[in-house]
Amino acid sequence: MTIHEADSAQQVDHLLHDPSGGATPVFAVLDPLRAVGALAVVLTHVTFWTGDYFRHGIVGLMLPRLDVGVAIFFVLSGFLLSHQYLASAVRGRPHDGVRRYYWKRFLRIYPPYLIAVVLAMVFVRVDDEPTLHDWVTVLWMGDIYVSDSLRFGQTQMWSLATEVSFYIVLPLLMWLAGAKGRLRPTTRRVMGMVLALVALNVAWTLLLNKWAYDLETGLPGQWLPNYLMWFAGGIALAWAHVITTTRGPGPWLHRLITLGRQPGVCWAIALSLLVVAATPLSGPALFDPSTPGEALTRQTLYALIGVLLVLTGVFSDPDSTYARVMSTRLARRLGHISFGVFCIHLVVLHFVYWATPYVKFEGNHLWPVLGLTLLITLPLAELIYRLVERPSMRLRHVGSATARTTPVRAATHKS
Repeated sequence: MTIHEADSAQQVDHLLHDPSGGATPVFAVLDPLRAVGALAVVLTHVTFWTGDYFRHGIVGLMLPRLDVGVAIFFVLSGFLLSHQYLASAVRGRPHDGVRRYYWKRFLRIYPPYLIAVVLAMVFVRVDDEPTLHDWVTVLWMGDIYVSDSLRFGQTQMWSLATEVSFYIVLPLLMWLAGAKGRLRPTTRRVMGMVLALVALNVAWTLLLNKWAYDLETGLPGQWLPNYLMWFAGGIALAWAHVITTTRGPGPWLHRLITLGRQPGVCWAIALSLLVVAATPLSGPALFDPSTPGEALTRQTLYALIGVLLVLTGVFSDPDSTYARVMSTRLARRLGHISFGVFCIHLVVLHFVYWATPYVKFEGNHLWPVLGLTLLITLPLAELIYRLVERPSMRLRHVGSATARTTPVRAATHKS
């Protein structure tokens, strides 16, 4: 046995050891990664408004690509939600029924979303008063399906609508993978489903997007098929972890675990891929449309970045400096409030420009605008977390016989 094989064996032994016997381990590092995604989205929006895109050399070219934070969210969702299904199925334990699963998803995302969009609809206005149709469309997250533009103060919400689409189809995907019904998940079934999602993503982006736009309804570029590979990456990681902790990994999984235990390498590769994404290979950074090939290149690069970063949390060494730093109370707290940050930050950004003499796109006040935005957004997100998110999630066991007996094992609040 080589030194690397011995190290990998020790890593696997740690992963296999779950003293509580729980079906869902704690992924403490994933909480701060959610904060990384949220802050990346905030930074790309602030730098656009301040006019700092392209003003700082290679760093400026990368700023428009910080929307990669959405890819991090999607990979995380794919991992956490599918892991619960797959781990339960492999261990022969029951998983939430579909109705209960949808109820928990609703409680997790809708209350903070409702607060943010109501504030945006009431206080962020450019044209006429919103109509009843506008309100109904916003309340059911339907803008990307029926509108040809995104609303002021809510432009980031397209990704939440897309994620909800994934929530809706996930039980079907898990059935296809053998994690629901009479079948049992196997590597062939799970990875076959993952590859099918990637293939559908590629076909949609290269061939079907233009057809969808010709229908002249909604924003097909924001629909779920364009982002399936991001969720698929999370599902693949979930299966890798389940296999490792229940059956032991083969050679390829040993290599994957070894890579995940080297966060510096993963982050360096992810940063390099982000630099590539900042080149013309990924298409224009602003409003000019990308070619299908450019869009697919960007989707693929973002998928790889998201998978690499989430990998560092899935197979992290709990005794490493990286895990200790990412598991600090502050880092975890930022992860807990990250959804509120994501939902509310554009309303705050509108307020900052309304309340200060700063002018959009001048390119000389990035730091004060960013500082003010975070100074207001972070406390508001903390309030949303304390007063809305946590109380809402207490309702997740309503109607469940296991309300007081089922332990909550996942560290990541969004799970």
